[in-house]
Amino acid sequence: MLGVPRITPRFARVLLTIAVGITACVPSQPSDSKPDAAPKTTKKAESKPRTAPTHSAGRRSTPPNEQPPDPLLTAPFEDRFDRTDIGSDWRSLGNSWSIKNGKLCVRQARNQGIWLRRRLPINARIEFEAVSESPDGDIKAEYWGDGLSGATSVSYTNATSYLTIFGGWKNSFHVLARIDEHAPNRLEVRTNLTSPQEREKPVTPGRSYTFRVERTDGKTISWWVDGHLIHRLEDPEPLVGRGHDHFGFNNWEVPICFDNLMITPL
Repeated sequence: MLGVPRITPRFARVLLTIAVGITACVPSQPSDSKPDAAPKTTKKAESKPRTAPTHSAGRRSTPPNEQPPDPLLTAPFEDRFDRTDIGSDWRSLGNSWSIKNGKLCVRQARNQGIWLRRRLPINARIEFEAVSESPDGDIKAEYWGDGLSGATSVSYTNATSYLTIFGGWKNSFHVLARIDEHAPNRLEVRTNLTSPQEREKPVTPGRSYTFRVERTDGKTISWWVDGHLIHRLEDPEPLVGRGHDHFGFNNWEVPICFDNLMITPL
């Protein structure tokens, strides 16, 4: 029977040294990982940069290239044209307009009018004087238009306003039109030199006429010349609001002068 060998302290130290060396040679690796697996990384959350707001919350900013609206008329406005230049109160669409002898005069504008840089309220009274120096008459003005537009073709069929044409078409008609001065449903009266009714008489060259156009109920346009009612139009779809809030004078080709404009909010 063999005896159990005696382990001396020196021999025990040798065995311990061998065991530690073997353990150090074994790589440390989780039992469920693969030798070729790439190391796992934690992706850092990406944060979007914060930008300052471009305008205050709830406030409408003006789009690029859009001009601020013209001032709204809340009190009577008057222009007697007693100056040498048209001035900044008016927006002219062409070079045909000028001040002559204290009047706003025009010729050959071809429906490129001049707009007052003020917004009309829905209800207002517009009064002015006008003289045609031609036997063709043709005194024209626009009411509740966009303040920017003129004719884009020979025929003015795409206005933004109501139009009064006193002695139009070579002094043959007095016309109140909506948008299209050639529309078949325009209000017109044929002129007659011998008519006893003042509203039917043609324009007399060199005579000063007093015009009055007003809207008091938001839908009905009434037009008088020298106190005589020419037309009254009740519009089921009235021109109101943005794009229909300016007054302007217009002209085709005859020499016309305007004076003593008065606009009264109603």
